[in-house]
Amino acid sequence: FAAAREHFADHCASCHANDGSGHTEMGRNFYPKVPDMRLPRTQDLSDGELFYIIENGVMLTGMPGWSTGTPEGERSSWQLVHFIRRLSKLTPDDFEVMLQFNPVSRAVIEEERTIEDFLSGGDEPPPAADVSRRSPEGAKADPHAAHKQ
Repeated sequence: FAAAREHFADHCASCHANDGSGHTEMGRNFYPKVPDMRLPRTQDLSDGELFYIIENGVMLTGMPGWSTGTPEGERSSWQLVHFIRRLSKLTPDDFEVMLQFNPVSRAVIEEERTIEDFLSGGDEPPPAADVSRRSPEGAKADPHAAHKQ
């Protein structure tokens, strides 16, 4: 269960959300919409159908196939099938663990690092943009003055 939970959080939750609802920034923007995997439409599929979808994707949708063609990849897909079956039974602790494995963009990582550095007394925040050139007084100033220092 733990391996499938980590895999789902890292590879599937960007579109499907940790709870399987599909309510994510990416999931909201797909057509057709990302299904809520907790609902009967998904839960009524056979294990084999879910496995096939994970391995091969769904044509004309945003769902890619994740097959690696290896026994390890197939084992991982079967673990995901069993995890999908348990989506409606996940606990707050499960969601807390999953947050650790959700992908984070480089911009978010840099922003968090900058904030942590500043709050710990490290680097100063970046200087505010120089808007003097946008003002009437700044328009008359030498535009290269900052580079001559």
